[in-house]
Amino acid sequence: MDTKIIIGIIVAIIIIVGAVLALGGGSQSSTIEIVGSTSVQPVAEKLAEKYMEEHPNVKINVQGGGSSVGITSVQQGTANIGTSSKELKDEDKAGITQYLIGKDGIVIAVNTANGVSDLTADQVKGIFSGNITNWKEVGGSDAKINVITREDGSGTRDAFQEIVMGKETEILKTAIVQSSTEAVKQSVKQDPNAIGFISLANLDDSVKALKIGGVEPSESTVADGTYEVQRPFLFLTKGDATGQVKEFIDWVLGPEGQAIIKEEKVVPANAS
Repeated sequence: MDTKIIIGIIVAIIIIVGAVLALGGGSQSSTIEIVGSTSVQPVAEKLAEKYMEEHPNVKINVQGGGSSVGITSVQQGTANIGTSSKELKDEDKAGITQYLIGKDGIVIAVNTANGVSDLTADQVKGIFSGNITNWKEVGGSDAKINVITREDGSGTRDAFQEIVMGKETEILKTAIVQSSTEAVKQSVKQDPNAIGFISLANLDDSVKALKIGGVEPSESTVADGTYEVQRPFLFLTKGDATGQVKEFIDWVLGPEGQAIIKEEKVVPANAS
């Protein structure tokens, strides 16, 4: 075969391959897997939705499972971003980079028909430990208190345990266990004598938030620290974030992402 023809064929192949790579590579979607806290999940979904609108070549999948699942998933490399609504234990921090995206209050929630509006921290502890069993003991009606809690591994439960119960006092073993913030809220909504704890970000008028020591849970009281039952919302990566994952996290921590976080009733990371 003529040398010129061979060279021409090679050049043509190079041009075609280059065009395919340029077009195909440019249209391929990057996928980011986010797994973890069911409290962080709704916020992460809103962030992902907006980011994908602005970056159509990026696909972000958001799943729950709990904070412990988020930590394990990022450690094992099965998720690009793990989410946690609890501080990491020392043994979980190795090789993990933490990004504080916001702060959330933990709301003590009761049924809207409940006459109690304010409890002390000690009264909350007494109820969830089983030492206080009737609403009349805290100024309510003569009715048995039905305690609702989260499952082991829940970031909300871990934070509640640490902040309210302390190391020495356990949550009542006969408490009804629910596997998500939404499930706790639904249980409280349906039971006039129930009490549970949920994320401030998930609070709506279907349940009533109690004041703790006279302080109402709100974005402002979480931001200034006067409402003390609060915890972090964290994004976690294995090592430092890179590539599209870093670009997404940078966006979340920037003005647009933090504005969305505030819209979702989570206190932005830079608020004080």
